Amino acid sequence: MQIGYCTNVHAGVGLEQTQANLSQHAVEVKRLVSPDAPMPVGLWLSNATAGELMQAERLPQFAAWLADEGLLPYTLNGFPYGDFHQPVVKHRVYEPTWSEPARLQYTLSLIDILHRLLPAGAAGSISTLPIQWGSPRPEESVLQAAAENLRAVADRLARLELETGRFICLCIEPEPGCFVQRTSDMIAWFEDYLLPSSNEEIVRRYLQVCHDVCHAAVMFEPQADVLRQYQAAGIGVGKVQVSSAVRAPLADYSGDERTATLDQLRSFAEDRYLHQTVVAAAGARDERFFEDLPLALAESERGELLDAEWRIHFHVPIYLERFGRLQATREQIEQCLAAARQHAAVEHYEVETYAWSVLPDALKQPTLAAGIAAELNWFRELAGRMNP
Repeated sequence: MQIGYCTNVHAGVGLEQTQANLSQHAVEVKRLVSPDAPMPVGLWLSNATAGELMQAERLPQFAAWLADEGLLPYTLNGFPYGDFHQPVVKHRVYEPTWSEPARLQYTLSLIDILHRLLPAGAAGSISTLPIQWGSPRPEESVLQAAAENLRAVADRLARLELETGRFICLCIEPEPGCFVQRTSDMIAWFEDYLLPSSNEEIVRRYLQVCHDVCHAAVMFEPQADVLRQYQAAGIGVGKVQVSSAVRAPLADYSGDERTATLDQLRSFAEDRYLHQTVVAAAGARDERFFEDLPLALAESERGELLDAEWRIHFHVPIYLERFGRLQATREQIEQCLAAARQHAAVEHYEVETYAWSVLPDALKQPTLAAGIAAELNWFRELAGRMNP
């Protein structure tokens, strides 16, 4: 099992900024967490950064610098393509889609980069977006184009392993609101789009799932059910992103307590990232989905959605259990680890709390490195206890 953190928490429009932020933050995290041994890192490299690394001598220089600093790449986050720390990201993070050539070319570049960064004999993984945003439903031709591009990646990965012995898998990451947002969506995507008219062995080996604990929690999907369903469908889980969502148990409160809970929730309604919100009302058969937290808050001001539990896609530090009247879905991380022992041979775990910069101040640590180190130490201790 390899445990690291995802560097999409750091800005990185180009290679210079990426390396500067790794030098400022990741090197300090390593000092706090792993002073005497290399520390795994899940790198996020924007398309611009990847393009620079594909130029002559840039990648060997970057690889040598990482090795000198004791930073050991093992996985890449290939989801955000552009500036993930611009003032407003929201739906832009889902562009380009998997039907567009730019997404394919970016991912092929990441494969080449990861292959050259990995130590000899090591396997790698790359996470990617779940096709595109889900509303309105994409046209059939768009979905077929996306499937064709993903199969092209699988073919490239198969050739890489045949020619070099290097195994890398591309891991599709379900996310609330996207075309693939639930486990059932992922299984249908494989069965209806990826597997027909393809080499099934190649698709199943090189196209897998990135299971984000927070995303499943927001969708009210039990972690064990998710991993059990993938196992039954013959779909591999190549990577787990260790993350925690915000939970607002409004049904447990009344009067002033409920008002205070909603007031606290408003501090999470920030402008940079999309915070999809799912509301499960007491006695209701189906949950209600809101693209962003402010939309749910606006409805609550009309007296709706109050006798319910809210779950919000806002990645909070994974060691938090409760803060004020709000809670985190921290217990789902432990449930995922337990289920993975039974239903998935997961080797890559990546702590992915990218929202440190937009957290309410009360939840921040004195430094970003201290916060990330606290998360890694908490998860390492949990994993060691559960996998002695």
